[in-house]
Amino acid sequence: MAQTVLLDVSGVLYQGSRAIPGAVQALSRLRAAGRQVRCLTNSTRRPKRRIVAKLQDLGFDIQPEEVFTPVAAALAWLERTGHSPHLLVHPALEEEFRGCKDGGPPAVVIGDAGEAFSYDNMNRAFRVLLEGAPLIALADNRVFLDGDGRLSLDAGPFIKVLEFAGDAKPKLFGKPDPEFFRAAVASTGAEPQQAAMIGDDAESDVAGALAAGLAAGYLVRTGKYRKGDESRCKPAPTATVADVQEAVDRLLAQDGE
Repeated sequence: MAQTVLLDVSGVLYQGSRAIPGAVQALSRLRAAGRQVRCLTNSTRRPKRRIVAKLQDLGFDIQPEEVFTPVAAALAWLERTGHSPHLLVHPALEEEFRGCKDGGPPAVVIGDAGEAFSYDNMNRAFRVLLEGAPLIALADNRVFLDGDGRLSLDAGPFIKVLEFAGDAKPKLFGKPDPEFFRAAVASTGAEPQQAAMIGDDAESDVAGALAAGLAAGYLVRTGKYRKGDESRCKPAPTATVADVQEAVDRLLAQDGE
């Protein structure tokens, strides 16, 4: 039985400014069936407080401690190692790093910076890497579904540029890093083999979760999903379903509920 269910946020629970039809009810059904729920997002264009507020405004029964973002793990690493962040992130995310120490050895921290991915900003980060700074990647997704309904470049391609030019191996903190999934599952008291993932990204969400040892990974045909995604990544999804409602149907039916 999947005691814990992990869900991606954008593309699974909501798209743009609206909840995906049936998603609020699907989350409620999981809770009513006694499942622990955690939301995992690689979104790095807004701080966690705004992600939680948006979910709550859309009607989702979600508390801050149930939402996992890569930033918290990166902040813990910075504090543990004594590094100071050289930020290449979206301006809206900078508030998350205001409490970081100054004066430590620099670490380049990169997220989805959007318009801040200018040549000057990329080149400054590149030069910091040349001095030996580590490269901290908050997420390495290739693309995301933009507000106009079309795919746009995410942080992944820009991380590859710095990795290539700066000869720096990035340290990843978001999906598909196995520890990101395992930390979310561990917060519920479950083991990875007692958890399932529901996502719209075959690579980062589903294959990443299965590689981390989760029992099941469901790929939804909402959000960034494109026809044939289920055959492009290994491990393959447990099932490809219409939406989060169908994923929850299957999970609960598998457990005889």
